[in-house]
Amino acid sequence: MAAITLFACESQPIVIEGLRRILEQDPDIELLGTVSTLSDALPQISRLRPQIVLLDQSAGLKLVFRFLGDLKAASPGVLSVLWSAELAEVESFRALQLGARGILRKTLPVPAILDCLRAVAKGNIWIEHNVSNHAAGFLSRGQTPRLTPREREIVRCLCRGLRNKEIAGELSITPGTVKVHLMHIFEKTGVKDRFELAVRGPGLLGLDVEVEERSSTSPVLAARDTLPRGEY
Repeated sequence: MAAITLFACESQPIVIEGLRRILEQDPDIELLGTVSTLSDALPQISRLRPQIVLLDQSAGLKLVFRFLGDLKAASPGVLSVLWSAELAEVESFRALQLGARGILRKTLPVPAILDCLRAVAKGNIWIEHNVSNHAAGFLSRGQTPRLTPREREIVRCLCRGLRNKEIAGELSITPGTVKVHLMHIFEKTGVKDRFELAVRGPGLLGLDVEVEERSSTSPVLAARDTLPRGEY
């Protein structure tokens, strides 16, 4: 059986050396090449044609997410795995949305890293158990539902981190009307709460939104973390 071919984009030489040593013990996976920066990656990937690209997140999520789109356009048959020290659930969802086939923490044991690469090579999506159920539901949603202009306005406001009273003030409607619209949006989209709606919002609106670096003041995180208990 042919070996799984891998290309790694990783900024830390010691991590690359560790990866080489791991793969030397496994004849099923061959490391074709490495680069330390995303800007050098696409030409090498086009030349070497690996099955899987392992992407380090240290360049910044905004650049990594943009790279996922560039990779999909330049080498549509190449599969990508996001490799990070830590990744929040919302960031995992966004990476999967943009085409990543695996979410892999660098702190996982060696068998898990190898399992991930093998699973992705077989055409599966590999994610950790702590986000797998949420992500499975997120990815299994069907076609984008048709929202009314008012519902689209409310989704846009929610993605900015606005609460119901703030949305009502901006759109000149009552907070109760905002709740009714949100209930209709939940029914149409199948989302469970404001957090998931904020994550899916750009896709529902047909927007290619640039994701900001992870921070406590991120609009998407605010939609989950700063809401009063019981608010839709």
